[in-house]
Amino acid sequence: MNDDSGYERRTTHAPATDDRFPVSLRGVAVGSETRCAHWNSELDVVALRFGCCEAFAPCHACHAETADHDPEPWPQDRFDDPAVLCGVCRTTLSARTYLDGTDACPRCGAEFNPGCRRHRDRYFEP
Repeated sequence: MNDDSGYERRTTHAPATDDRFPVSLRGVAVGSETRCAHWNSELDVVALRFGCCEAFAPCHACHAETADHDPEPWPQDRFDDPAVLCGVCRTTLSARTYLDGTDACPRCGAEFNPGCRRHRDRYFEP
C-alpha cells in the first residue's frame, strides 16, 4: 500500500520496528510521514512514545494492534525526555515541548492535528 506521496506504507508488529524512522516505531499502514491506517490527514504527522515499551506509534490504535501488551501513557516524571516524533522532519520533541506548543513542529513548522489534544490522556499521564 502507498500513501499519497507514493511512498510505501508498512505495518510493523512487536518486537520489530520500522527502520525508516530514527526511533523505535511500529504501527498499521504507516506512511513516510507517520500517517497511519487510523489517522491519515495532512495534519497527522506525529508519532507518540508509550511508557510501557518506550516505542513510538502514530496513534493509540496502532499501539493496540501491533504491540504484545496493553498501552501505558508516557510518565509525567519523564516529560522532558523525547516522547514525540515529527514525521515530516524526524525531530523528536519532549512531551513538555509538544504539550505546551502551538500544534506545529518548532523545527520545521509542520502543522500537527489539534484534535489530538482531546486524547491527551491516552498518550501522556495527567
